[in-house]
Amino acid sequence: MQLTGAQALIKSLEMERTEVVFGMPGGAILPAYDPILDSSIRHVLVRHEQGAGHMAEGYAQVTGRPGVCMVTSGPGATNLVTALCDAYMDSVPMVAITGQVARPVIGTDAFQEGDTVGITRSVTKHNELVMRPEDIPLAVRQAFLLASTGRPGPVLLDLPKDVLQSTTEWHWPDDTELAASLPGYKPTTKGHPRMVREAVRLMTGASRPVVYAGGGILKARASEALRELAELLDAPVVTTLMARGAFPDSHRACLGMPGMHGNYAAIMALQEADLIIALGARFDDRVTGRVASFAPGAQVVHVDIDPAELGKIRRADVPIVGDCRLVIEEMVRVLRASGEDQADRRAWWATIDDWRQRFPLYYEPQLPGDLLKPQAVIEAIRDAAPEATTLVAGVGQHQMWASQYWRFEQPGTWVNSGGLGTMGFAVPAAIGAKVGRPDRTVWAIDGDGCFQMTAQELVTASAERIPVKVAILNNAYLGMVRQWQEMFYEERYSEVYLSPDLPDYVKWAEAMGCAAFRVESPDDVGPVVDKANAIDDRPVVIDFRTDSREKVFPMVPAGASNSDVIVHPALRPGGEKVVQ
Repeated sequence: MQLTGAQALIKSLEMERTEVVFGMPGGAILPAYDPILDSSIRHVLVRHEQGAGHMAEGYAQVTGRPGVCMVTSGPGATNLVTALCDAYMDSVPMVAITGQVARPVIGTDAFQEGDTVGITRSVTKHNELVMRPEDIPLAVRQAFLLASTGRPGPVLLDLPKDVLQSTTEWHWPDDTELAASLPGYKPTTKGHPRMVREAVRLMTGASRPVVYAGGGILKARASEALRELAELLDAPVVTTLMARGAFPDSHRACLGMPGMHGNYAAIMALQEADLIIALGARFDDRVTGRVASFAPGAQVVHVDIDPAELGKIRRADVPIVGDCRLVIEEMVRVLRASGEDQADRRAWWATIDDWRQRFPLYYEPQLPGDLLKPQAVIEAIRDAAPEATTLVAGVGQHQMWASQYWRFEQPGTWVNSGGLGTMGFAVPAAIGAKVGRPDRTVWAIDGDGCFQMTAQELVTASAERIPVKVAILNNAYLGMVRQWQEMFYEERYSEVYLSPDLPDYVKWAEAMGCAAFRVESPDDVGPVVDKANAIDDRPVVIDFRTDSREKVFPMVPAGASNSDVIVHPALRPGGEKVVQ
């Protein structure tokens, strides 16, 4: 069967069971857009290529399958770079298709030419310039395999226009051909038995163990195994920003998020542990604070599918390369078979419970006439949200409050930009998450600064009938920057004020086809959230006027030790906590 390269591309995506492609056509990729008209694949037309990438990420994070995006050459590809880097940092499976100028003019500075492979090499797991139409099916098979196995990540295929226009005999490579084409790609999934036994020995003898669960738990679908291990060990669990939902917040052993803006008990449990069981986590700087002073008395068991992470930041006493779910399941089996008594952990739990009681998450109560408390807004949305609502966040104060004050009970209900910290992530990622799980309510918690970066994608949501809900915590500032300037720059507020009324978010949202509301009174928060939940035929945007004086606590200053964590002033010695 003779097909054009473009037809072979779309047929290959169909063979990989692609449901949706997020993208925008342009000259070099245009041949690939013609066969989409005859395809079962849904195409979502974005308003900016960065939005296509973030939508693919949101789709991938809630489904576990690679998100697919397709854009043209030159500026189309460069606009995608931020999303590629974001996916690379957070290990999100994604397949990006980019058009390229025709083969004869590559290297001549042709119109909309860019070295896409060179530009994206450092922010993709794999990328390739496909120079023959007959190579397209194998390249697509490789892309989906590489994106979704081992440590997941983004893969990019760059396709010259004339390759898409040329014809080839259709052939879909089988598993044998696929394996032969990637002879060096053999991710280790099973942990070394001797290392697993050594890890279990340390776990059994530890008096102050902590399970440090990272985003790898979600990638490996290891949530149930994690819970079984934690209960068997009777050990507390901290869930990183990327792992929220991997362990239920309602569980007695859950301490919440550690790190720069984590829960006090989670921060100090890691700091005072005698054993850290790191599962799919990478000891990033936001968790460790100053590395030299991080958990000085702890031994470390570190499990990760990426061998490059083991020993990269913190030396592991027991490093284990492997898939988190398979390794944890083997740990549980060995633990059960050992029959050894575990160390007495009653004193450890008493210490943890004391931390939880003395230093809970806290904000001062709403006073008459004050602007809204952003934490209270998140709690109101949380309490009214249907079960299994997916929460998506932008980046900044609102992201930290969302992680702190929402209650995550199951995997795949939290989508955010962790490693790269991409402002503007929330709106397009929420759209992708809703496309991936249309049965779930999707709320995006965004800041006014973030919202202004990618709000145009709400036009996409309206046109495509994707009913996401967006809560803007509008404090008229770049909030996290303002917090740092107040605490560390003597309140010198340089270039951080945005204005509460410019733009008019309600009018802007309505112009984009959304239902829109503004909330300034605490009495109106609940009723307007209920209205938003009842609207399911178009996107909803709510402009919540929040207090710019609110800060995110706890806080570990950049470069400081986790032992120097700053709690809310009312919880410090001499502080006056008002009971809510």
